[in-house]
Amino acid sequence: MSKSLISIAVAAFVLGGCSMIPEYQQPALPVAEQFPQGEAYAPADAAEVAAAEQGWRQFFTDPALERLVQVALENNRDLRVAALNIEAYRAQYRIQRADLFPAINADGTGTRQRTPADLSQLGESGISSQYGVTLGVSAYELDLWGRIRSLNEQALQTYLSSEEARRSTQISLVANVANAYLTWQADQALLKLTQDTLGAFEQSLKLTSRSTEVGVSSALDLSQARTAVETARVSLARYHRQVAQDRNSLTMLLGTRIPVDLPEARGLDADLLSEVPAGMPSQLLTRRPDILEAEHALLAANANIGAARAAFFPSISLTANAGTSSRQLSGLFDAGSGSWLFSPSISLPIFNAGALRASLDYSKIQKDINIATYEKVIQTAFQEVSDGLAARKTYNEQLQAQRDSVQANQDYYRLAERRYRIGIDSNLTFLDAQRSLFSAQQSLITDRLSQLTSEVNLYKALGGGWYERTGQAQLAQPAQAPKS
Repeated sequence: MSKSLISIAVAAFVLGGCSMIPEYQQPALPVAEQFPQGEAYAPADAAEVAAAEQGWRQFFTDPALERLVQVALENNRDLRVAALNIEAYRAQYRIQRADLFPAINADGTGTRQRTPADLSQLGESGISSQYGVTLGVSAYELDLWGRIRSLNEQALQTYLSSEEARRSTQISLVANVANAYLTWQADQALLKLTQDTLGAFEQSLKLTSRSTEVGVSSALDLSQARTAVETARVSLARYHRQVAQDRNSLTMLLGTRIPVDLPEARGLDADLLSEVPAGMPSQLLTRRPDILEAEHALLAANANIGAARAAFFPSISLTANAGTSSRQLSGLFDAGSGSWLFSPSISLPIFNAGALRASLDYSKIQKDINIATYEKVIQTAFQEVSDGLAARKTYNEQLQAQRDSVQANQDYYRLAERRYRIGIDSNLTFLDAQRSLFSAQQSLITDRLSQLTSEVNLYKALGGGWYERTGQAQLAQPAQAPKS
């Protein structure tokens, strides 16, 4: 009994050796062989560790930021959903993979029936019994043309794509937490600057008011001083709001409240980030999870073509069982009580109003769509890295120029204040120096924030943020098919 079932399973695996999945050809790289060069770009230096392999603990040197990233990785809901999606696709893959194997069922039946006399052939009422035990395979499709294996490959590639989607979600989360934290720090710095400047403007207003009372300053001077105070108060209210909203945004990314024992933050002027090596454009193909995700989706679409092609050919299904049956339960396993059934069936598509052809055309179109999507993801990655490299050199130059501007405005402010106090210049010159210094200091903070966020975005664009520490990449294993 069991030998016949084993023979059926072996025959199925021997016959199922054909695949109609098209040979996969990786699309050509739709970008240049190297990143842009020119005045806006610094010369590329070789690096021992690729950016994607640089751990975020080595990239972020602020202990407060490191703690926040760790909290987000443990509590963020988007990352949790991405991990659950992997489990869902893993289960779907296992379900699809099960169709490659025959489902063997054991069934036991038993019936007792009383037949009335007027329905009995013998004209007498009676009770009949029948018992049976069978072990069988029900409607197992022989995968002669690779349809089931094509669907299995599609499910596998979808599962692997979800793995890369989770990596992409984590990398984005790490970058988003860093940018939210840096924005929060910058707005706090702007708030402190505005508070100090408002105090200086209010002190100038008091001096101008006294000068106006004794006839030294004019009403115009007083109006200008009051305007400066009110303008600073407007900025103060705006930065109070922004700091509160920054904290709310950071809390949302963390998935929980900001730790009360957060380490002391380093100032914006400190070295908060280590420099990231750019590498070569071809490295993006193996480093960026969104590119790998798009390629797995392309492979899944390619496998669907094989399933659509196989649907044009006959499908053969087997139903078989073997067992024993008897009128008496005690005689169920007696000699001569054995029974078996072998029922193959074949289905050949003859007319379906073009549905199979349309299904094949649809699968080919879906593959073309996935090719375009894959190429677009690569082009986007190339642009993001190129923009980050341009920002690196130009922001360094811009920041140095802005620091020089702040220093020049500080000198201007000190001279204007001295000349105003000894009566050489009017209050208007002094107020102008105050406003210029305030504006230059604001610009320095915002430029520093832009530089930091551009470096974080470059780190993300190069695929960094997946490993916690540098060196873990050597121990990591590539995603594999889950075991059933």
